[in-house]
Amino acid sequence: MKRVWYAWLIGLIVLAACLAPAPPALADGIIIPEPPPSPIVEPPALTIRYHHVEVRIEGSVAETKVDQVFVNESRFPVEGMYVFPLPEDAAISQFDLIVDGQRMEGKLLEREEARRIYEDIVRRQRDPALLEYVGRGAFQARIFPIPAGGERRVQISYTQTLRQENGLYQYVYPLDTERFSARPIQSVSIAVELAADAPLRAVYSPSHEVAVERLDDRHARIGYEATHVLPDRDFALYFSTAADPFAVNLISYRPAGEDGYFLLFITPDDRRPQEEIIARDVVLVLDTSGSMQGQKIEQAKAAARYILEQLRPEDRFNVIDFSTGVRSFSRRLEPASQVPEAVRYVEGLRAAGGTNIHRALLEALALAEDPSRPFVVLFLTDGLPTEGVTDIDRIIQAVDEAAGKQARIFAFGVGYDVNTLLLDTITQRHSGVATYVLPEERIDEKVSALYAKINAPLLVAPAVDFGGLHVMELYPDPLPDIFLGSQLVIAGRYRAGGITTVTLRGEVNGRPQQYVYEGVRFAETGGPAFVARLWATRKVGYLLDQIRLHGENRELVEALIDLSVRYGIITPYTSFLVEEEQDVLTPEGRAQAVEQELRLMAPEPAVGAGAVEKSMTLQALRGSERVSQEMPAEIRHVGDRAFVLRQGVWTDTRYDPSRMKAIRIAFASPAYFQLLERYPECAGYLALGQEVLFVADGQAYQVVAEAGPGVITERLPAEPASRLDPILRWLRQLDALFDKIPKR
Repeated sequence: MKRVWYAWLIGLIVLAACLAPAPPALADGIIIPEPPPSPIVEPPALTIRYHHVEVRIEGSVAETKVDQVFVNESRFPVEGMYVFPLPEDAAISQFDLIVDGQRMEGKLLEREEARRIYEDIVRRQRDPALLEYVGRGAFQARIFPIPAGGERRVQISYTQTLRQENGLYQYVYPLDTERFSARPIQSVSIAVELAADAPLRAVYSPSHEVAVERLDDRHARIGYEATHVLPDRDFALYFSTAADPFAVNLISYRPAGEDGYFLLFITPDDRRPQEEIIARDVVLVLDTSGSMQGQKIEQAKAAARYILEQLRPEDRFNVIDFSTGVRSFSRRLEPASQVPEAVRYVEGLRAAGGTNIHRALLEALALAEDPSRPFVVLFLTDGLPTEGVTDIDRIIQAVDEAAGKQARIFAFGVGYDVNTLLLDTITQRHSGVATYVLPEERIDEKVSALYAKINAPLLVAPAVDFGGLHVMELYPDPLPDIFLGSQLVIAGRYRAGGITTVTLRGEVNGRPQQYVYEGVRFAETGGPAFVARLWATRKVGYLLDQIRLHGENRELVEALIDLSVRYGIITPYTSFLVEEEQDVLTPEGRAQAVEQELRLMAPEPAVGAGAVEKSMTLQALRGSERVSQEMPAEIRHVGDRAFVLRQGVWTDTRYDPSRMKAIRIAFASPAYFQLLERYPECAGYLALGQEVLFVADGQAYQVVAEAGPGVITERLPAEPASRLDPILRWLRQLDALFDKIPKR
């Protein structure tokens, strides 16, 4: 049965509202209950009513205040130990704990002492979830008994110094609660007050959808809020300061022995004087066909008025309206002083006739006359071409031939009767974007929101040079223009890490400009693993778009399936990741999946609600700036790895059962903790559950719930060593040496 292509997005499995009660309850901190009194045998059930966090960051010092309420849903009083896992790599200078208004005594634990506590809880509770925090310190305190049905309010505050790398400060708050709270938390919020020592530039959260309010050039408010949720990831916030016209900041990650991943942020100075904003030519192309009658034409006219009134004195403009024929406000581009006359022209527009898209676009593009000025076409339509040339391929070809290098085409598709392939193709080929206005949305609001973002260009046709560093697979490609108030995020891959010089080039009012940034460090190993999946998400969006615009082919589908399996990204072609009957972890299973999908593929309509939804979704994937928070219950991500639930076992998608034999180890046995000591990075994998299968150094390890025949309990076998290791090390050194040779 053919799958509906976008069901994976709209119909993602929602986590159950109530999970099986678990002994500990965690928001940022954990209460570890004492065993229940005899003869009661049911486990204590602690839940969290709310979890509110206030953060004040001044310069590089952050003060965090947490307010949470634990609820005892058991039939007996619960007493226990409160443990707060410290943020990773945080230097805590002060820690206070207040319980129901009373200050409590507690102590900070070093990493090794905290690890002993975590491992002891795993042994006693047979719950591996705490292993996620191995490698972190902790704060520990006793908690007064909570009566049956009662609450206990816990307030904590701590101060830490934030670390800076490549000009970016990072703040992380431990917010992972999914495996601990017995049911969703009623209210979760994080409010950050940011006061920088220098002008603020990038403000970015890869983990959560945040609202950012810039109060002035050095102060901002950042907020996240949700209700009835089980947070499943730490809250991360990055910010930078700089006095340069364009700030360039980098986050990089490189797994051992592999190519690296990076995010490059380019953020312009919001205080740039008006004279530095690039003058340009703007042409509005408005559909006035009969289908635009009524509310749609009135909203389109309101949008046109807004754009005209936002023009700067140096800008030039024209207005073209089309139905069966094509008309225009003027035969040439007019100075901004003619805006009042143009507004009166727009007010007189009426909707009637057919839709001659071909001629309207060509007449708009014919107005471009100065190659040194950006030429922007804002094209609004609610239907298909019905007059003149109606063949989509011919229209696209004609636009390509008529548009010069300086043309930027932004399209607005109103409703579901637009051809998404036409709008997406012409905008992507000409450095713009297609925006879709759904039937319940207002045209003027969508148009004015986009125009506000692109109203003030600062750098046209940007390009980035990475010096001698070998980089590849950059997204987006080509890079869009950079506007006042915007932030360009580039995702890419690189070979060997190291320090390089990054050069940003572009045009300002027809003159070439360049900005040089020395000493940019790409990680040689390690770094934030989320960067890998974010890059993979963008590449998936790119591949899907190529398939949609140019037709399916084997090579693209194979690349898409491999990428999706490796990083655990659900796509139209990899929904079988959650279907156990098809084992895509083997080369044979993956080849079978490719054949199956090629047979099922059929040309999809470019018109209709499904086509519009698809276009909007792929646009979000191509420009993704944070990892997805909605995933099926059968998929989990740990670092840059993906795990799928296969017959009750969380299985690493790097595992290939056709060529790997797993070493089986009993959960919570001495060998289990030896494994954790040998591979500290596997702590997050083991935290998934009692049944986990993962790959480390080419060897597969399977943790099983109980000891049995063939299951190791006491001592691990010697660490596997390959005769090829010296050769591989030599090749990696040689590769790094070549990467340092200057490129011509």
